[in-house]
Amino acid sequence: MRARKPQLKPERPWFSSGPSAKRPGWDPGDLKGAFVGRSHRHPEGRARLREVIARSAQVLGLPPDYRLAVVPGSDTGAMETAMWNLLGHTAVDVCCWESFGYTWLTDVAEQLGLPEVTVHLADYGHLPDLRRVDFGHDVVFPWNGTTSGVRVPDAEWIPQVRDGLTLCDASSAVFGMDVDFTKLDAVTWSWQKALGGEGAHGMLALSPAAVERLAAYRPDRPVPELFRIAREGHLLDDVFDGFFINSPSMLAVEDVLTSLDWCERIGGLPEMLARSRRNLEAVAAWVVDHPYVRFLAADPATVSSTSICLTFTHPVLDGLPRQERSRFTTRLCERVEAEGAGYDIEGHREAPPGVRIWGGPTVDTDDIALLLPWIDWAFAETLGEYG
Repeated sequence: MRARKPQLKPERPWFSSGPSAKRPGWDPGDLKGAFVGRSHRHPEGRARLREVIARSAQVLGLPPDYRLAVVPGSDTGAMETAMWNLLGHTAVDVCCWESFGYTWLTDVAEQLGLPEVTVHLADYGHLPDLRRVDFGHDVVFPWNGTTSGVRVPDAEWIPQVRDGLTLCDASSAVFGMDVDFTKLDAVTWSWQKALGGEGAHGMLALSPAAVERLAAYRPDRPVPELFRIAREGHLLDDVFDGFFINSPSMLAVEDVLTSLDWCERIGGLPEMLARSRRNLEAVAAWVVDHPYVRFLAADPATVSSTSICLTFTHPVLDGLPRQERSRFTTRLCERVEAEGAGYDIEGHREAPPGVRIWGGPTVDTDDIALLLPWIDWAFAETLGEYG
């Protein structure tokens, strides 16, 4: 197998799945008006945090009766805030089909030590049988499996009326996929995914049912200060009104505001979703023409348009142990990176060996189209090392 070395390279060769690529046209000079060297609790600092909350809710079309907050710790902090405050009132179902689902399962079963936990498992590339999920229980799941490239196809499997709460890690889905917030009671994401923002800051949206749970239920465990959003049966309203629990980076706040500016300027959420969809379409057309590569997601309806995960199939590779297949993939990705044609495209360490291309809305389709021939070339060159 031979492939000619490409001549053209992506203009922006950043394809990491987190932190993801900055928005097109981003420049550090855009942050010159940041409220730095000042207290975020000053009225102007708090106004900027309020602006992030209000504009995020508006762009995403969050239901008007949902509450939204900026919280510490990126998406991880937001999910743990939701779980530490809300879970334990009833039994819990946890859906796992990739590494982050298993992370939340560890929190639920081991860290929180909840006694009634039902687990719905699937191997990488597949979804569990969502028909078996009991919505009389609280349900914890990711909308999109960032490390597997497998997403739920829609929210039809979630009933509109349910006794339990749905807690959804949507970090690699919001702004890049059509997420039905009306089916979700606690929704989390970070700035560093589809908006290309900086790390360490998370967002937590709560439905009226989740707010009601906070008033009715007091966990029989200590809740760390960083996770505390309720006290003595009352929601801490300030947290949902621009009061950050610890000290946020006002540079990061300014950065995400410029990303929201860009989002609104290009046409809002519809164009963000369309950009991500076009990125997936470019990769899908390439996969059709290249028999040595396939989506990790087995069902086309579940292929992620943001964390696009691919695996290689070839007679030489199919007989190799996993460790050697991982070395092959690492070598391939190193070749692409050494040419400056694509950075951070190797799949997650816990996933089957392959590549992962971030296809969220801050990535241009033209850049993905220019990356793919470099993967062809690197595949052929690396395969040649195996005789």
